[in-house]
Amino acid sequence: MTARKAMTLTQKILCDHAVGLRRPWVETGETVRIRVDWTIASELAWNGMNATYEQLGRPRIRDRERFYLALDHTVDPGTLASDARTQRLVKLSRDFAREAGLRHFQDANQTIMHTKFYRDLAQPGQTVIGADSHTSSHGGLGALAIGLGGADVCVAMVLGETWIQVPEAIQVVYDGKLPFGLTGKDVILKTLGALGRNTVAMERSVEYVGDSLGDFSTDFRFTVANMTAEFGGLNGIFPADERVAELLARRPGANDEPRYYRADPGAEYAERHRFDLGALVPQVARPYSPDNVADVDACLGQELQGVFIGACNTTEEELILAALVLRRALETGSAPRPSPNRLVVPGSLAVSESLRRKGLLEVYERAGFRVGVPGCSMCLGIASDKAGPGEHWLSSQNRNFENRMGAGSIAWLASAATVAASALDLRIADPRPLLAQIPRSKFDALLDPAPVAAPVAISEPRAELAGGERGAAVSAGASALVSRTIRGRVQRFGDHVDTDAIIPGEFCHLTASDEIGRAAFHYVRPDFGERIARGETVIVAGEGWGSGSSREHAAWALKYAGVEVVIARSFAYIHRRNLVNEAIPFLAVTDPAFHAGVRDGDEVEIRLGEGVVIANGRAFRAEPPGRIGAQIQAAGGIVPAVQRFGPRTFDVLTAGA
Repeated sequence: MTARKAMTLTQKILCDHAVGLRRPWVETGETVRIRVDWTIASELAWNGMNATYEQLGRPRIRDRERFYLALDHTVDPGTLASDARTQRLVKLSRDFAREAGLRHFQDANQTIMHTKFYRDLAQPGQTVIGADSHTSSHGGLGALAIGLGGADVCVAMVLGETWIQVPEAIQVVYDGKLPFGLTGKDVILKTLGALGRNTVAMERSVEYVGDSLGDFSTDFRFTVANMTAEFGGLNGIFPADERVAELLARRPGANDEPRYYRADPGAEYAERHRFDLGALVPQVARPYSPDNVADVDACLGQELQGVFIGACNTTEEELILAALVLRRALETGSAPRPSPNRLVVPGSLAVSESLRRKGLLEVYERAGFRVGVPGCSMCLGIASDKAGPGEHWLSSQNRNFENRMGAGSIAWLASAATVAASALDLRIADPRPLLAQIPRSKFDALLDPAPVAAPVAISEPRAELAGGERGAAVSAGASALVSRTIRGRVQRFGDHVDTDAIIPGEFCHLTASDEIGRAAFHYVRPDFGERIARGETVIVAGEGWGSGSSREHAAWALKYAGVEVVIARSFAYIHRRNLVNEAIPFLAVTDPAFHAGVRDGDEVEIRLGEGVVIANGRAFRAEPPGRIGAQIQAAGGIVPAVQRFGPRTFDVLTAGA
C-alpha cells in the first residue's frame, strides 16, 4: 500500500472530493478537479449567473436538491414594493426556482443566505461553492467553503464539478479563554489588525485551531470563518468536533453525511500565528478597512450618526448579547438620544422569532431600534436603508470600505455588543462596564439548549484514483498562453483595490454591457472611461487587486469599459478566477523596479505569449498562470469552453488537451 503524505484539513477534503487522483493525496500548488456538494447564490448573484446560464442554453442542473438560492442582498419591503431593479432580480430568481424545481429556495426576507444554510444545511467535510465571498462562513462547521464568481458557480451547478489549485495553508492558533462578552467578531478583528488583510492569508487556506476549541460555539466559528474573506483567505475552516455534532443533532435533517477530518501532525503550513484570547479587549475597525483596527479605548467618544446591528456575520448569539447590553443600559437609567438611525436586522425569520419569544426584540425597540426584516440591509447599502453622505455609523457588519453603507458613508466596525453599548448616546463606548453587570448564567439561559452530543468519528479521505488517461492532478506550470501583443498607456492604482471600488454594489443589477462598462470606478475614478478612450487601457496596480466581494460584475466592468490588460503585484483569488473566466488578460509582476518605475500615462508593451512587460526600455517577466486557467483563457473563457466540451469540460481541461 502506498504511504500517504501528510495533509492539512483543507487538503483532506479536497482529496476526498478529487476526481481521478494519481495517488492518494494532494499537494500544494497542483490543480485538482473536485466534486461539488453544494452550490449557493443570492438574487444579486443570480443576475449574472442567469446570463451565463442563458449562454449555456439553460441545461438541466446537476442536482436540484443541492442548489440553494436565497433572496437577501437587495430586498426589503420598500424595494420589493417600488424598486424596479429589485423587482426584476426577484422575478428572475423566482422564475428560475420554479423552472428548476429547487427544493432549497428562500424567498425575499426569509433569511440572509448564509444564516439558514449554515444552521440548517451545511455539513462537515462537504464542498460548498458560493457566488458570494462570505461563503467562507461554512468553514465554521468544518466544510470546505469557497466563494467564487457567478460563472464558476453556474458551471458547478450544471456539471457538479469545478477545479481548484491546492492552496498553501496557514494556521491561526487561539490560546486561552475568551473573556465573557467578547465574541468571534472581536477575535477576527484582532486577527485582521495584527496580520493585515490580503497579506499572510492571501489566496491561502486559513485553518483555525485553539487549545480550548470546545469553548468556541458554532456561532463564534461562523463569524471568524465569515470574515476570512476580509483576511484574504481562499477559505477559513475549523476542525469539526462535538460542538458541531450538537448542532447537527438539533436538525430534523441534513445531518446524515458529516465527515470529521483532522489535519495530520506533519501537515505543512506556510506560517503559524498565535493569539492570546485571555488578554483580548473589544476591537473597533476604523474607516476604511476592516484591518484598520484598534482597541475600543482608542475610539471612545467618537460621535456617530447611526448604528446598525446585522449582516451575515452577526449571529444569534451576538444579537442576544447585544440585547442584554441594551437592557442593562436601560435598567441603569440611560435613554436613547432621539434619532431614526438605529437598526437591527436578525439573520433569519427563525432567529427573529427566537428573539421575539425571549423578549429581546422588545428590548431593541425600547432602545430606539427599528427591527428590520432579514436581509443584507445596510451592509451593502443598496436596499432602502443607507447611511447618508458624511455620516459615521458603527456597524456589526464585516466591511467598511468607502461608500459601502451608501454613497459618502463612513463606516466603523465592531461586535454587536460594542454597537449596543454605543447605541443610546450615539458615541463609541466600551461594552465591558455593562457586560460586567450581566451574569453569564443569564446569557447561557437564553441560548437554545443542546442535546447530548452524538459521537464523533474521525474520518480519512476516500481518494478516487484515476484509471487510464483520466486525471485530476496536473502541473501548475504554464500552458496554452495566448500569443498576443498589447500596447497601451497606463492607469495606475494602489494596493487593495476592492471590487466595491471597481463597481459599486448599486450597479450589480445591470445586464447591458455598455451600462456596466460606464459604471467602472464610478466613485473612485469618475474619468476612468474618458481615460480609456484616450488610450489608457492598461491597469497597473499593487497588492491584492480585486479583493472583497466575489461579484463578477467587477470583471465585466473592466472588460466592457475597454481595459486590455491588468498588471498587479498580486490578485485576489476570486477576482482572478473571474478574469480567467472572462478571458481578460492579466499578469502578476512582482519586480519592485517595475512598480517603482511605471507612472500614470506611461506607454507599455505586453507580450502575453512570453509573459513579458516592456516599460521604460526594460523587460519585466510575469509569473506564469496556472495551466487550467491558461487553457480557459485560450478557449475564450469558461462559457466557450463548456459550450465546446459540455460534460467533458473538466476531462479535457485536467488532461491538458
